[in-house]
Amino acid sequence: MGEALLWGAVAASSLVIGALLGLVGRWPRRTVGLVLAFGAGALISAVAFELAQEGARVGGTGAMAVGLAAGALTYYLLDGVIERMEARRSAAAGAGPALALGAVLDGIPEQLVLGVGLATGTGVSVGLLVAVFVSNLPEAIGSANEMRAAGHPARDIRLMWLGVALLCVLATVAGHGLADVTTGPWNGAIDGFAAGATLVMLIDSMIPTAAERAGRPAGLAAMLGFALGTALSSF
Repeated sequence: MGEALLWGAVAASSLVIGALLGLVGRWPRRTVGLVLAFGAGALISAVAFELAQEGARVGGTGAMAVGLAAGALTYYLLDGVIERMEARRSAAAGAGPALALGAVLDGIPEQLVLGVGLATGTGVSVGLLVAVFVSNLPEAIGSANEMRAAGHPARDIRLMWLGVALLCVLATVAGHGLADVTTGPWNGAIDGFAAGATLVMLIDSMIPTAAERAGRPAGLAAMLGFALGTALSSF
């Protein structure tokens, strides 16, 4: 359990770091776009090698596929809630909290898988850990920037992102506990759930935003993130 807390805190710490960086000053859109693209590439690698492939190995392709569909549908429905929240508020006031909620929706299943890996004896996936860390940064940076511009106190922003990070750490601990009492198919379904939720988030939000903000270089940044994640997946 202590190991799950430690590695969960390491992965989630980028949310707090990103929020603090976002409060320093206004980040250029192109820079945030490139960071988003790099994180997207790293997450694609994690989905392919650390989630879907590992889920099929430990639980079978059927269980992994069921989890994949459940994760995709869950994220899709909850993302619709975010859109309705944004529609009822002004863009400046609503974008920051929506980004924070988005970080919770994709961060929890990813860190759940970290906990499962620790409990099943496979250890910490370096590739997934890096992918989660890198992809968290732009979400937190963008949210903190926009909330600060909308007039929210810096203290409230810091506390909010600390709370989001705490939820993600608790997800790692929960994954550790679930793996102790579940069988291979359930563990495969958990991997699939995280993969499905992450893929929908990538296609629906992260990749389009990266391309819109960074332009053509976004593709190269994503390739670099994918290459790094693939290389680290062997550790």
